[in-house]
Amino acid sequence: MPSFSTSLEKSIHSAISLANEKKHEFATLEHLLLALIKEKDARRVLEACNVDIKVLTEKLKTFLDEKLEGLISDLEGAEAVPTTGFQRVIQRAAIHVQSSGRTEVTGANVLVAIFAERESHAAFFLQEQDMTRYDAVNFIAHGVAKNPKFSESRTLSDQPNDHEPTAEEEKDLGEKALEKYCINLNERSKDGEIDPLIGRNFEIERCIQILSRRRKNNPILVGDPGVGKTAIAEGLARKIVRNEAPKVISKATVFALDMGSLLAGTRYRGDFEERLKQVMTELEQHSDAILFIDEIHTLVGAGATSGGAMDASNLLKPALQKGNLRCMGSTTYKEYRQHFEKDRALARRFQKIDVNEPSPDDAIKILGGLKTYFEKHHAIRFTNEAIKAAVDLSVKYINDRKLPDKAIDVIDEAGAAQALFPENKKKKTIGVKEIENIVANIARIPPKTISKDDASLLLDLEKSLKRVVFGQDTAINALSSAIKLSRARLRDHGKPIGNYLFS
Repeated sequence: MPSFSTSLEKSIHSAISLANEKKHEFATLEHLLLALIKEKDARRVLEACNVDIKVLTEKLKTFLDEKLEGLISDLEGAEAVPTTGFQRVIQRAAIHVQSSGRTEVTGANVLVAIFAERESHAAFFLQEQDMTRYDAVNFIAHGVAKNPKFSESRTLSDQPNDHEPTAEEEKDLGEKALEKYCINLNERSKDGEIDPLIGRNFEIERCIQILSRRRKNNPILVGDPGVGKTAIAEGLARKIVRNEAPKVISKATVFALDMGSLLAGTRYRGDFEERLKQVMTELEQHSDAILFIDEIHTLVGAGATSGGAMDASNLLKPALQKGNLRCMGSTTYKEYRQHFEKDRALARRFQKIDVNEPSPDDAIKILGGLKTYFEKHHAIRFTNEAIKAAVDLSVKYINDRKLPDKAIDVIDEAGAAQALFPENKKKKTIGVKEIENIVANIARIPPKTISKDDASLLLDLEKSLKRVVFGQDTAINALSSAIKLSRARLRDHGKPIGNYLFS
């Protein structure tokens, strides 16, 4: 048989002692329930099921004082005897725990067993507060609480069994969902953990304009990976903290949904949706809150079973439609078309903002604004020529990624590369040559083929080709002209330099 937890043993002794104090001949289920209210695990279940502890305590005390007068024993010093129902409940809880493969009976298990005694006043008082056996089991097994503010992520075995909750601990049992499942970007900005947003004035203004609407006040940032969608949300929080935002959102707080925390520990169907619902409930009560969901397309279909119509996005739709919840999202064009846009009801609640790749000149300004932060981190200095080279060479040789992300990676890696050298060989300043070597490593091409300054090669390109290719002067002239036009940035960099058919 499984053993009783220390706190449950104390509760059983407390119930019998209470019966002895009142000189009752029997210790009833009502004595036991009154004692369980002070037991750690049982109390958490009661609070999670939205039971008013104060009202329940008063009703039990009134019942024991007024309805059990006939149980008062005439014998002085007689020990109260547990009733048959009292014993059945304890035995039933022990059998249930044993059948589930566990080794310890807690107050929560006894509380569930009380519901089987349907004729008892203890079960009646619980049902009177709209608590059912299913509610208790659902919280114990799955962590799903009726009280939306109650923390379901802390299991009943998180705290030592011999420790009864203090008044302060009881107050903190319902940990806020926003603190658990969201990241406060305003606080991160105050702590200096968010880099400044350079440029993107149009996108920021458009975001603020949409967030200020009465209905459908939800912007969604759509752009290629690496163009800085998340940085726009962080930049908005930074503007609010630095009092640079318009009055309409000057008191807003930006919360970023942490999908990792939201999913961690969800073992049963409904856990994920329950947590998301808690977050939404608290956000609706927080009138100045803005929820930012990175990779928002992951919510479409999240939590749905195969063939099921309900998913996490359906929980968002009513709140988004009414305007009670302001939500910012970000996703890529591919995911937007494949997932988000297919859910027309969800897509129409969002206002699309295209986040295009910045031009090389804008990217140079962005890196110039971030340069100080990288210099401080790597304890090294970047020249302005190195910053320009990082942008130009990343555009030229790193074609599978976008600005400014790929250029930022180049200067970051250039600084990190110096950490591999001994102190006497480390360079204090990063120049163009170091940037060229890093780009060569990333693009996997020989370093000698990468050079930011290829003007001398272009100047003698035609002569060099004619030395090795004979009798094709017309083709060489056409090819050389196309290359020179491309290097002079007079062609669209997204198009090929030229198309030739040699016959």
